[in-house]
Amino acid sequence: MSTKLEYSDKVVDHFTNPRNVGEIKNASGVGTVGNAKCGDIMRVYLDIDDKGFIKDVKFKTFGCGAAIATSSMATELVKGKHIDEALALTNKSVMEALDGLPQVKVHCSLLAEEAIHAALWDYAQKSHVTIDGLKKPKSDIHEDDHDHDHGEEEE
Repeated sequence: MSTKLEYSDKVVDHFTNPRNVGEIKNASGVGTVGNAKCGDIMRVYLDIDDKGFIKDVKFKTFGCGAAIATSSMATELVKGKHIDEALALTNKSVMEALDGLPQVKVHCSLLAEEAIHAALWDYAQKSHVTIDGLKKPKSDIHEDDHDHDHGEEEE
């Protein structure tokens, strides 16, 4: 029995026409996260100016269409923003900007949030700055780390 997943037009657009794909040479911060269970891996590159604003952001993602779409949208949401605003990015804000995700793909938005935070962590370490509220990232995001469902169906 197969279930067809319904994706919003925005998810399809960001999957078929992803924004900010690539790498930034000599990036201010690079963050890589993955989910061993589903195999998705995201890497985010940040170019941050001396005032703490994200001048450029790029990503590379190995994963499904939802993983690519959430990476694309997350980079759009933090581009041009101050690092404090970028830290406030949540998986919920990524999902809302994409007009939602199927329940079994919610973990993709979590990876996008964590990849941005991991890149900010790398930037903070390299630049010897403190970003209030920033926590050391995990390289493997597990279902038990956060308080939402990752696709196990409930009856």
